[in-house]
Amino acid sequence: MRKLTYFVGMSLDGYIAGPGDDISFFDLSPEFLAWVSSDYPETLPGHLWPHFGVAADTSPAHFDTLVMGRGTYEPGLAVGIASPYPHMKTQYVLSTTLGSIDAPGVELVQSDPVGLVQRLKKEDGKDIWLAGGGKLAAQLIDEIDELVIKSYPCIAGEGTRAFTGQFNPTQFELNRRKDLEGGIQVSWFHRKNG
Repeated sequence: MRKLTYFVGMSLDGYIAGPGDDISFFDLSPEFLAWVSSDYPETLPGHLWPHFGVAADTSPAHFDTLVMGRGTYEPGLAVGIASPYPHMKTQYVLSTTLGSIDAPGVELVQSDPVGLVQRLKKEDGKDIWLAGGGKLAAQLIDEIDELVIKSYPCIAGEGTRAFTGQFNPTQFELNRRKDLEGGIQVSWFHRKNG
């Protein structure tokens, strides 16, 4: 069965973006960018692949399906990019207010994110990437099998939290950790059983 992985970058105080979806305060080191480009190229928007040296025919390493909320999708849409990850089999945007999406490979889902993910897990393919945001991640917490947290050494203080919802303690176990220049850490957590 496919896994749902919340692959997300965040500040030390748990914010995935600042006010107005600002992520410019995340200081991305050259080593970190090289690591993402080689190990998780599918998590880079397709229009940036040439900039990061990712070949156009690169196959997804981990994920071939993407689930994201409106807040994650809209920054690309605002600059004319309706299909930010065209290399994915399907990009699902969860929103009750977006209206419609007219882009190949991008599907608007207006209800039942849990049902969507449960259905996707049963399909063939690589794992499913939950790209954000915090409200959607909180709704899907019981379906998240793995967390891959890119932790940046900064405090945001305000913005979009990694999880925004009800108090719902959920235990995960650290599987491994990678330290990169500039104090960036990448940690892999799996849902704790029992």
